[in-house]
Amino acid sequence: MYTFHTTFDDQPELHRLVTAYQTALDGLGGLDIIPLKWLHLTMQGIGFTDEVSTDDVDAIAAAVTSRLKAMEPVELTFTRPVTDPEALQFHVQPAKGIREVRRAVRAGIAEVWGADRVPDPEIWTPHVSIAYSNSDGPAEPYAKALDSVEAEPVTVRVSQIQLIVIDRDERLYRWDTHMGVPLGPSTD
Repeated sequence: MYTFHTTFDDQPELHRLVTAYQTALDGLGGLDIIPLKWLHLTMQGIGFTDEVSTDDVDAIAAAVTSRLKAMEPVELTFTRPVTDPEALQFHVQPAKGIREVRRAVRAGIAEVWGADRVPDPEIWTPHVSIAYSNSDGPAEPYAKALDSVEAEPVTVRVSQIQLIVIDRDERLYRWDTHMGVPLGPSTD
């Protein structure tokens, strides 16, 4: 599937924070821990690779790139992960800046396909999962493990988002980056 995400390969402070929380979850079971390499903020889908033409992907990428050139990089702060029925995840703050980035992405897709063909709901909660739930059970042991961690919040600067080709095998999302799309004027 083609989709826009924010990935965190170059964020060692975030990796340290995530590792602290993931370590606290060791031995609990019922989770698929997300390797640091695959940390991501899901942003906006485009469509399955066999249903979206190369010309459309290129046109969408160009429209999104044009819009993001006018935006400044955004900062996201990660405090404490929370439990969700499907994952343990950070809700990033402030959400306003990354929501504006997503609105620009959606506007780029609408420019190419029309507003009625933009996938995914407009309402969106920006989050970064650290583990996916793979069984049913009470959230309390996981919440208790997360609460046991003493760690300072981490703020990261997002200066680009990625257009990726993603798939999910073996209960893990993996991707190849199609292209990075900078926020603000390109420095290339």
